[in-house]
Amino acid sequence: MKRKSLVLMTLMLVLALFTACGNQNETAAPAPDSNLNASVGQEEDVEVNVAAEHMNSFEASTSGKWESMFVPLNVEGRAIDMANMDLTPTAEELEAMKNEPAYGDPVLYYMADGCTSGPTVAAHLGYYEEAGLESEGMKGTSYTEALGTGQATVAVGHIATMLVPVTNGVDLTFVGGAHVGCKSIYVLADSEYNTTADLKGTSISVPNGIGASDYNITALLLDADGINPQTDVTLTPVTADATVAAMERGEISAALLSDTFAYGLVKEGKLKCIRSLLDEDFAKMNCCVIAMNRTFTQENPVISKKIMQAVQKAHAYMRENPEDATTMLLEQGWNSGDYEMNVMLNNSLQFGVSDETTQETLQDIVERYIRLDLINAMDDANEVMELAWSPLN
Repeated sequence: MKRKSLVLMTLMLVLALFTACGNQNETAAPAPDSNLNASVGQEEDVEVNVAAEHMNSFEASTSGKWESMFVPLNVEGRAIDMANMDLTPTAEELEAMKNEPAYGDPVLYYMADGCTSGPTVAAHLGYYEEAGLESEGMKGTSYTEALGTGQATVAVGHIATMLVPVTNGVDLTFVGGAHVGCKSIYVLADSEYNTTADLKGTSISVPNGIGASDYNITALLLDADGINPQTDVTLTPVTADATVAAMERGEISAALLSDTFAYGLVKEGKLKCIRSLLDEDFAKMNCCVIAMNRTFTQENPVISKKIMQAVQKAHAYMRENPEDATTMLLEQGWNSGDYEMNVMLNNSLQFGVSDETTQETLQDIVERYIRLDLINAMDDANEVMELAWSPLN
């Protein structure tokens, strides 16, 4: 068992209002969004123990075996096998690419870090070039807006950020799966709250705002346990860096936080986790997807497929080589904090989710969003799926 000394964790400010990979119930003019690992308040030295068997969130965080929540579950059919795929276009693909309007234009990938860095990693590893494409990174405040307006060709982001905007007319679609996990509900370690049922009648922080991705994720986690997110609890925006103090003052009972942000706080004995996207019932579902401008995919189907394959190959590399991938992410500034912690957290995300798993996940989420009135512009799940899901393989 390898240990590194535990130091008292000093929290730095995270992105003030937007701490999720997604943001809000965006319409035609989305507000800024950010990636899931934007919480940078991690010390360089935290305790990371070796765990071999998965535990669900509450058991792991209260048994002294916190790392067990991050042991990946073996879910048959979840992973896509792309690590060794040759992306070089076939003669037939190349001829088709030459006849598409975007041929010769660079792939405009949305530059992001952490768990949404797949498109950026694909460029770094030369996968776009291997697929016969040039590439160029672009930065912005909202990948949803960048994709919807055509400023970006491809990005990785949270279903909870982009699904509602799709139903409100934003010109983007999901073309492949990205990864699982990344967010959980946390409470004070010495509190009386041990299950989501204990949160009834209390206020829960959704850091990036009402109707935003944190709101939608929290609603799904509560709904899975039979808790009505609209009537049984009050969801309220308290920024991630202020949640612990708000809990201590009794203003909120719990908060949805990124696991990267909360990891050291659990090790310190400040927080415990009572529900997670890494729990067994959610671990078979991906939280994030590869998304592209919808019109671009319709006008450039073969080029779109090669772009998507380049990102999928990057995800497969990250899943199969967590140590090397983490070293690269840290060296490039796309991860921050403790190396061993990042290896463990990155491995828990199980990058490279299959089309079958992604389709099943989306179908389930779409139906829940409609039932919970998170989607209210459309009421037919099949029609939503036609807009949101455009697999290219």
